[in-house]
This record gives sequence, structure tokens and C-alpha cells, in this order.
Amino acid sequence: MKLYYKPGACSLATHIVLNELGLSFDIESVDTSAKTTAGGRDFLEINPDGYVPALALDNGDVLTEGAAILQYLADQHPASGLAPTPGSWERTQLHRHLNFISAELHKSFSPLFQGAEGVAREAAIDKVRKRIAHFEPIFADGRPYLMGDTFSVADAYLFTVLNWAGFIGLSLDEFPQATAFVARIAERQATRRALEAEGLRKAA
Repeated sequence: MKLYYKPGACSLATHIVLNELGLSFDIESVDTSAKTTAGGRDFLEINPDGYVPALALDNGDVLTEGAAILQYLADQHPASGLAPTPGSWERTQLHRHLNFISAELHKSFSPLFQGAEGVAREAAIDKVRKRIAHFEPIFADGRPYLMGDTFSVADAYLFTVLNWAGFIGLSLDEFPQATAFVARIAERQATRRALEAEGLRKAA
């Protein structure tokens, strides 16, 4: 397999999950502005939508859309426990978390990465803060992960997006649960390896 990624982008979640599963895979960075891979290939030939992640499977198929990739990987390795059984109540809760992260939290960062300034930036920051606040009561009961005591693909995605706060100059100090969650996931071996491979953390 090969993961096409941009350092720190939402593709980081897939990178973390691939490491969690202990799978063999290659990575290749993408310039999403120029739509070219590090190897010089036209990225639009790989993903016509032009964004990461894209996961090229060994059979030649290419998967896109982060939440779909995460669930596919988990379902291919059910013993990993990275996703509950399809059709179960717990799986519905996983869908709920993934959908909120994707549709609400992830998208709320878009104006900030597109250079919003002044009043528009203030409004975008306020929206991001409200979306982060959504997770505070979820962790308030002491659970370490979104699904309880078990790390799931949703945790990899949430960590990735919360990590963007630093890129836009937003402190997470007002969100103690989110702050603790980010610190907790950052210390997982799979996360450390992904961050190091993407040049976002120095190798130990």
C-alpha cells in the first residue's frame, strides 16, 4: 500500500491507523497546491479531487475520503478493535463521532487555512472553539477515548484535527479535556512514528 499525504493534514489520521495496525506501507508527500507528488506525478491522476488522503491498495484500487479509509482499514482487521462491529449500536456511535469531526470540526478550520482575516478570522476562530467544546463533556467522565476505554479510528482523526489548533495560533488551554486527550494520543507509539515520518516531531 501507499499513503499519499500532506504533513499534518487529515491524512495524518490514516498514517496513525496504518501504524496502529502494524501494516507494511509506503508514504509519498503531496503538494496539494501544485497537485504533484514528491515523485513528480500528477496527483490528479491518483485522486481527481486533488486532496489527501489517498490510499493506493496493493490491488491497484485507490481509496479516498479520510473517514471512509479509516473504517475500511479497521474493518479489514476486526481483531484490532479500532472500530466496533458493523451494525452495532457502538458502530453507530463511531459514525456519529466521525461525522461530527468531519462535517463540523474539520470544516470549521477551512477559513483559517484559507487566510481569513479580521472579522472573518474572529468568526472562524469562535466557530472552531465551539466545535472543540463539543468534546469536553464526552471526556469529562474520565474516559480516555471517544468510545470509552478502547482507542478507535475516531481518536486518530480527532487528534489530527485538534492538533491544527497550534497551526492557527489557538490555545487549547480553555479545553482541559481536549488538551489531555491530545497529549495522551501524542504519546502512543503509532502516533509518534507517524509524526516523526512526516517531519512533525524529532525522532527520539
